Amino acid sequence: MKEIVIISGKGGTGKTSITAAFAYLAKGSVVLADCDVDASDLHLLLKPEIKRSENFYSSQVAVIDGVACTSCGACYDVCHFDAIIPGTPYKIDLISCEGCGYCEKVCPEKAITMKANLDGQWFISTTRLGSHLAHARLGIGAENSGKLVSVVKNVAKQLAQMLKLDTILIDGPPGISCPVISTLSGATFAVIVTEPTVSGLHDLKRVYEIARRFRVGTGVIINKADINKNNYNKIREFIDIQGIKHLADLPYDTTFTKAMTEGKTIIEYTPDNIISRTLANIWPQILRLTENTKKQ
Repeated sequence: MKEIVIISGKGGTGKTSITAAFAYLAKGSVVLADCDVDASDLHLLLKPEIKRSENFYSSQVAVIDGVACTSCGACYDVCHFDAIIPGTPYKIDLISCEGCGYCEKVCPEKAITMKANLDGQWFISTTRLGSHLAHARLGIGAENSGKLVSVVKNVAKQLAQMLKLDTILIDGPPGISCPVISTLSGATFAVIVTEPTVSGLHDLKRVYEIARRFRVGTGVIINKADINKNNYNKIREFIDIQGIKHLADLPYDTTFTKAMTEGKTIIEYTPDNIISRTLANIWPQILRLTENTKKQ
């Protein structure tokens, strides 16, 4: 099973738009996974129709039995997260509660219990491109986004096996936090989308280091490559020194944004656009790289 992950060290580089373009080129030959569970937006371009949804329980929160509570204040004294609201009876601020369980242990009346918290939902959908999509939505203020990413990836693998497909195309989260680490775990090849800015280069280096530690083969697409020649040259110097595959340069083009606002991929919107032609040329190249790439 091959996993192609599209990632970026920072948001706003065009990662999701490029993923959607590759999804259009792949048609139904891949299973799609949106692992940006904190702020997923691949669905905006693919218009999925949900076929299955499941609740995601991961963390725990404290629940106070109002009848048993004597308002003694023992739980309030030990809570380091200001999650206990004094009163008759005491109550729990569910947003502030970290689920540590200390209040349950110190309550003399056994009025506090720890219960599983609904942290989000995951979905299996069909898309307008004829492909299946595994995606999720993390609840507001919920935690364990890395665990939810793992769920999405496992669902995508099961879908691929069921459909007898050997490739999963993943829209990864931006940054370098736990969801990114979870997304890169077990990946075959990572396409890093960057831009010629100071933060673009800085975050490219950080996310590449994570991919390298996971021994994931990498390639780089430089989006808006023509907006700053000096920063572009610094990115090229870095990827050349590190031996990273330079996949393509994409010019700055407002058509990219116009296509997105129309709810279309760039290739659908303007097939003869230079960005469309470039992405159409490198998608087969990425597939070949996944065939040849071994964990370094």
